[in-house]
Amino acid sequence: MSKKWGKLVAVPLLVASLLAGCSNAGNNEPAASNEPTASNAPSDKPATWIADRKIKGLIFMGSDDQTSEINPEILAEIKKRTGIEYEVEIMKANKAIEGLTAGLASGDLPDFVAFYLNNSGRPEMPVVLKAAREGMFTDLTPLMKDTKVYSKYLEKGYLPNDTNYGVMFRPEFNGSTYFVHMNVNREGGKPSKLIGGPYIRKDIAEALKVDPASIKTHEQLYDLAKKIQAGNFKDNNGNPITPIGPGYWGGKELGQIFADLQWGDTDQWIYQGKDGKILHESQTPIAMQKVEFMQKLLKEKLMHPEFFTIDQSRAEEGALNGSWGIAGDMHSYLQFNQDLHYLPLGPFNDVDGNPYQMQIDFKSGYSAWAIPSTTKKPEEIVKFADFMASREGKMLWRYGLEGRDYTLDDKGNPVPKQEVLDLKESNAAEAKKLGFAGAGNYWGEILGQTDTDYMADFGEESYGDKVSGASELGLKAAEFYKLDEKIANANVVDAYTPKSFLGEFATGTDLNAAFGNYKDSLVKAYYSDSKEAAQKILDEALKQLQAANLDGYLKLLEEKNSNELTKIKFKPSR
Repeated sequence: MSKKWGKLVAVPLLVASLLAGCSNAGNNEPAASNEPTASNAPSDKPATWIADRKIKGLIFMGSDDQTSEINPEILAEIKKRTGIEYEVEIMKANKAIEGLTAGLASGDLPDFVAFYLNNSGRPEMPVVLKAAREGMFTDLTPLMKDTKVYSKYLEKGYLPNDTNYGVMFRPEFNGSTYFVHMNVNREGGKPSKLIGGPYIRKDIAEALKVDPASIKTHEQLYDLAKKIQAGNFKDNNGNPITPIGPGYWGGKELGQIFADLQWGDTDQWIYQGKDGKILHESQTPIAMQKVEFMQKLLKEKLMHPEFFTIDQSRAEEGALNGSWGIAGDMHSYLQFNQDLHYLPLGPFNDVDGNPYQMQIDFKSGYSAWAIPSTTKKPEEIVKFADFMASREGKMLWRYGLEGRDYTLDDKGNPVPKQEVLDLKESNAAEAKKLGFAGAGNYWGEILGQTDTDYMADFGEESYGDKVSGASELGLKAAEFYKLDEKIANANVVDAYTPKSFLGEFATGTDLNAAFGNYKDSLVKAYYSDSKEAAQKILDEALKQLQAANLDGYLKLLEEKNSNELTKIKFKPSR
């Protein structure tokens, strides 16, 4: 999702990350306990007691990844169980990495910091690595050894390779680690049930008698767009629609809708072709083929003129109004489409013409946190994070308060109250004020969203399944998309992204800037006046890549890919 930012200012707010659910169908055992304990807790305090202190975090994430303030009753319960007075702030900036860089440079940091980090190839990685190398962060390895949940990170085979060797326990640190990668599933090879990519209006597909699953190439997409254009379809307000609209979260490059013209993953553009050679897209004919196709769509008004640049609010409004015949990118958990009036389109073949095969990460991570070296008693922050990641902690920030928000079944699993589900349906904003993830408030994910297996822990994969009898979000889309069949035939990988090794490459900073320039150059080429003008733009972008030693980096990737511990994934995982 795109991130929208305001001025550089810190205000008390909370943060949400991606939904993640792991299935364990047929689980009939009582819910397992993995609660942290405090052997030094006062005799009149619960076993989860940590210390009578305040813990404050500074979050370097975007405003669309945050929710309302933490519910006071839940804050009081945290205090009662752990002794911790908990508070977080978010630093806003034009870009997340700018806020992170400025925040770390200031040296004025609270008890912990959290930041985006999908993988070791994200731009944040060199920034936090530099901070770790300069002694700004606490070594967390000895502090995790005595925890119940985070100690699993020290077990062989628990973490995916990139999280283990690329993010946390890097060889250069000799067993130390200075940041914790979050959103790691307890068991590997279990994908999220979220279905992302292009969606087509159901009424249009039915009117044209088109099976959305039959659209597998950009040529078929073009023919479909022409039919939509000729059909004179209208939006909810009676206005003419655009055949191909932007993604729900605003303008950007969308590989899923042009996958057979996408050399590798979006924003990576590095791929191993049929001949086994690793190349960047700019070195292949695919780049110009893609540009010519985009120019064709734009010229014939089959694509929204701001497909790659439109702001999120207008893109979202267009999707809600049905203004796009095809929405370039959505996902199955969006509330407005739970009736499935937009249907998943495709999936498309890959760039080599092979039929689509789902690729699943063995495990992956999203977001991370670290403890500044200036923090007093950092072991208490780790213990608090361990509480948040335990079943008891997850129960609190995911289900709310017993009695107020849920009851317990005979296995000790939470059963959401019907009035909470009704409130969530009728007034989502009011439901969020209850202050837990099931009601739409995801404050607890920053320190607690890891070692996830909701079926094993709570007897249901998604919040409210036991009450509704079905997965709350995305069920219709999953059935239509035949998701279970695709998962059964998926390729499970445990590998690095192509950009993961920029931090150890001599000209990595320059090359990363050149990658960014290529991304911008693609959009300029799409909107250029002619094929010749577009080719000139791409040629200049390639020159910058080559000046930053692109060929040397691709050679490094060949070496890394030959090692089982540093295999590269060249296709997006979905």
